[in-house]
Amino acid sequence: MAVKTTRAESTVSHRAPARERLLAAADKLFYAEGVHVVGVDRIVEEAGVTKASLYNTFGSKDELVRAYLENHLRRRQKRVAGILAAQRSPREQIVAMFAEVEDLLAGSEFRGCRFISAAAEARPGDAGEAVAAAYRAWLWSVFTDLARAAGAKDPKQFGRQLFLLYDGAAVAARMDDDRGAAAKAVRTAALSLLDAAIPAKAARRRAP
Repeated sequence: MAVKTTRAESTVSHRAPARERLLAAADKLFYAEGVHVVGVDRIVEEAGVTKASLYNTFGSKDELVRAYLENHLRRRQKRVAGILAAQRSPREQIVAMFAEVEDLLAGSEFRGCRFISAAAEARPGDAGEAVAAAYRAWLWSVFTDLARAAGAKDPKQFGRQLFLLYDGAAVAARMDDDRGAAAKAVRTAALSLLDAAIPAKAARRRAP
């Protein structure tokens, strides 16, 4: 069901540049309702700009989708960097990544993963497909690097296992009625996988 919104509900001031307002509108509407469901008319109404402003800024709706996803990718990268920097060891960093999943899924505004949703709607060659692929490649590399730093025998394989669990959490929580149970199950699975691959004692020996 469509989410009814008005320009007054926008969290970005109408004194902000058109690009910022369009991205805020796209983030709100695309995430709540879907990339293809929301048309250009809805976006410009929410942003309080003209169609000409949208096309002059982005060129097309597809390029707006690209900018919307790239903007969120930068936010995710900044968020993950903060999570990792707050931990002392690779094992603690892995645990913290899955603890964040629980926090994300517990949010009342959670509607799934933006990248997965956009990729599911995308046609071959669409911007959504390309940025989603970039997001997945980055996230896999994060977990692979953590697995290597933690001392996994096969960092690439273990990193992929962690990545699939992390990625799958959003899908499971979006589809299941009990998001909390889905998040807890994924985190428990990740910890079991971590204990099997890198026992806590070994991880402590590797900690700086």
